[in-house]
Order: sequence, then structure tokens, then C-alpha cells
Amino acid sequence: MTLQRTTADHPAFRHLVRLLDAHLAVTDEDEHDFYHQYNGLEHIRHVVLAEVDGETVACGAFKEFDAATVEIKRMYTLPEHRGAGIAVAVLEELEAWATALGYRRGVLETGIRQPYAIRLYEKQGYRRMAENYGQYAGVANSVCLEKMLD
Repeated sequence: MTLQRTTADHPAFRHLVRLLDAHLAVTDEDEHDFYHQYNGLEHIRHVVLAEVDGETVACGAFKEFDAATVEIKRMYTLPEHRGAGIAVAVLEELEAWATALGYRRGVLETGIRQPYAIRLYEKQGYRRMAENYGQYAGVANSVCLEKMLD
């Protein structure tokens, strides 16, 4: 497996994001439009892609949340490559990149209907926030997590 740092303009990232959005349209059910409005790529400048045997199989990104914090976004692994540690590698690369840029904390939101995602993040040291942040405050389907990066 190889990891590549790139931008949201990369065609492989955009392809994986389309697959992610199709998946979330099913799992988020009638709340999909609410979540989709916050998943645009226009503010994402930092993307990590994972490649296995010449195929891009996973992605993740971050954007600045505040001067000390990044928000992890658009994590996705092709179903046939799940369980192989690829998402962990992508997340660790995102965290290393954010730390190198001076960020000290990561936050993220995932849905209660994505227990596999919650397990991934919790195994990597993310902890549930006492209150959901920003646009997710009071949203019952949202699970917001955070981790100190340094």
C-alpha cells in the first residue's frame, strides 16, 4: 500500500467521494440532504489517498476547523478493502500532516448508523465530545469525536 498527499481536485478522490455519497444516501436515509450540505469539497485542501496494486482504494481529508484544530472529512474505503488497516493508515497520515502544519486537535462527525466508523475512530484514540459541535449540535444521528494530535 502507498499513501499519497494531494488535493480535493484529484480525480481518484472525487471518484471515491461519489461512492461515499452514494453509500451515505442509503445509510443516512431521510437525513441525507442535511448532512450532504456540509460535505462540499470547496474548503478541503488536504487529501490522502491509499493505493493498493495500482488501484486507489481509500481516501480521507481534513480542513481547518479553527487555528488549532482540523476537521477530518470524507473518509472512505472500498468495501472489498475494508478490514485491512487501510483506513487506519489514511487517518494516521492525515493526523501526521495536520500535526506538521501546526494543528493540535482533530474533530470529526459521523453518523450513529455508521458503527464501523465509530469503532475505527475510537480505536484510534478519538473520544466522544460532551456536546456535538457546530451544525451538528442537537442532531440525534450525529456522533462528534475529538482527539489531541500532539
